[in-house]
Amino acid sequence: MTINLVCVGNLKEKFSKDAQSEYAKRLSAFCKLNIFELKEQNQYDNINLILEKEGEEILKSLKGYVFLCDVKGESVTSEGFAEKISQISMKESTLTFVVGGSYGVSDKVKLKADEKISFSKCTFPHNLFRIMLLEQIYRAFTILSGKKYNK
Repeated sequence: MTINLVCVGNLKEKFSKDAQSEYAKRLSAFCKLNIFELKEQNQYDNINLILEKEGEEILKSLKGYVFLCDVKGESVTSEGFAEKISQISMKESTLTFVVGGSYGVSDKVKLKADEKISFSKCTFPHNLFRIMLLEQIYRAFTILSGKKYNK
């Protein structure tokens, strides 16, 4: 299975990069992980233009079954998320997770997503959420494989 993370923006802090590397290493036992960091379009003053430009780049990176991480998406538990991955992986070999930029994502990206999911009603910094998403993907695989990580 291949897991793609399509993220607007990049990790700047060492602790975020270290955490991402740790989860990438852990996930290598379960899947091939690709992380696509797309440039934030902060050179524009118009939010719609920012969403349009970022959206064009996001759309180019989408493959397989597409999850849009969105605070307004379906709320999932860790176990429910694992079950979704299990069910979808029977039909698709690639899962793509989209983490939008500061202003979210364009309507075109929302329409292209197969599913919108939320891990919380809270809003998190994108760098922190990326690590949380990687941890939840890892947790899902440990749940599915029966490992003791999930408590």
